[in-house]
Amino acid sequence: MKNSESLKATKLNLFNFKSIPTRTFWITSISFFMCFFAWFGIVPFMPDVVKDLGLTPTQKWNSIILAVTGTVFARLLIGKLCDKYGPRLCYTALLILGAIPVIACGLVQTPLQFLICRLFIGFIGASFVITQVHTSLMFASNVVGTANATSAGWGNLGGGANRLGMPLIAAAVVSFGVADADAWRYSMVIAGVVCFLMGLVYYFFTQDTPEGNFKDLRASGKMVTTKKDQVGFLTVIKDYRTWILFIVYAACFGIELTVYGTMDDYLQNTFQLERVTAGNFVLSFALMNIFARTLGGFFGDKFGKLKGLRGRVLFLSVILSLEGIMLVTFSTTTSIVVGIIFLILFSLTVQMAEGATFSVVPFINKKAIGSVSGIVGAGGNVGAFLAALLLKSKSAAAEKAAIVANQGLGDEFVKSAQSAAASSAVSSGYFIIGFIVILSGVLALAIRFSTKEEKVADIDLSETANELIPVKADY
Repeated sequence: MKNSESLKATKLNLFNFKSIPTRTFWITSISFFMCFFAWFGIVPFMPDVVKDLGLTPTQKWNSIILAVTGTVFARLLIGKLCDKYGPRLCYTALLILGAIPVIACGLVQTPLQFLICRLFIGFIGASFVITQVHTSLMFASNVVGTANATSAGWGNLGGGANRLGMPLIAAAVVSFGVADADAWRYSMVIAGVVCFLMGLVYYFFTQDTPEGNFKDLRASGKMVTTKKDQVGFLTVIKDYRTWILFIVYAACFGIELTVYGTMDDYLQNTFQLERVTAGNFVLSFALMNIFARTLGGFFGDKFGKLKGLRGRVLFLSVILSLEGIMLVTFSTTTSIVVGIIFLILFSLTVQMAEGATFSVVPFINKKAIGSVSGIVGAGGNVGAFLAALLLKSKSAAAEKAAIVANQGLGDEFVKSAQSAAASSAVSSGYFIIGFIVILSGVLALAIRFSTKEEKVADIDLSETANELIPVKADY
């Protein structure tokens, strides 16, 4: 694909709404927020869903696993589609089609229907890939890490904001005369409708690049594809760096998903916190996405200026290793004060690692940003899937053994023993996962860039001295 001149933004000016990159940044961030909000929107209502549909503990765990499994396949596919059709059409289609299972979730009547909806709702998690592709096409190399990290971090807030937002929607619905038992259903329908409407907004108010949409650029000859310039998906998957970043993202975003998904129960079982208190702690950690992920991208860009592409990798390795150390330390503490301190540090480092990962991704293959982003993004969900399986197997076995060992001693005693067993099992699981994360940080050091790639990155940086200037872009 031939190079064309593009006015990429060299600063993340959040209030310059006349700027196409800024407008795109806001719309893609809000769309990602709504996708995450709907993706995990059912979480605050799980006790109601279990009661209403009669879910077994196994079905409840399976619904969690299915929700992240569907995203793996969607992210692998959507990245390649972005390279071919552009992020605007891909996001529009994902939001409109993704709204269907979200709405359907509010209409289910059986456990099987619920599990199927959870699987397909997971597809909207692919929105992350499109968000990263779109910001990568809109922002220059000196700020692309910060832009990617900020849009992703603010979008990820949807996964925490639903803990407050969905109950508020349910309360509003109940105020109109809907029964409490049905409030969760109406809330999911509303979330789905909002996703559908965001699809329309995305179609009419964004474009693929600062110069225009892929279709128009190809028609005008500004975006010419030749056989020599085509980058096949096979080329991307043969690049070992793509798969290292796949593992890296599994070790940060994947672990964040799993830890936050299990932390409520762990805090209650380990430190005897009330459910509301534990939930508020977890919500506050999720809200750190407002700034923590941005910091990862920001420092990735800064190290990129100081040490080139290698500097971005070095920072990624360090912050990922620190994430693992924080989780290992947290898993061994029995003090609530010390535990919360290290949990805060874990939240900070894991989100910074996510931002740092996507400060490296755009430089792996500039002609196939979508494909690389899709594979790396899928790694996050694979990590969540594997970590959830580990914790599920350890917890289930420990709880079952505790129940058998304490039969006949009274319900309260059995329940207490079961909680202690679950706490110990999850703690050891966190410990194992933490060491795997540290090893992933060391593995990141194996990412190398050629002399030519380093020189191209240096040239891009030298061309971004002013706020908006022509910057060469490979579409």
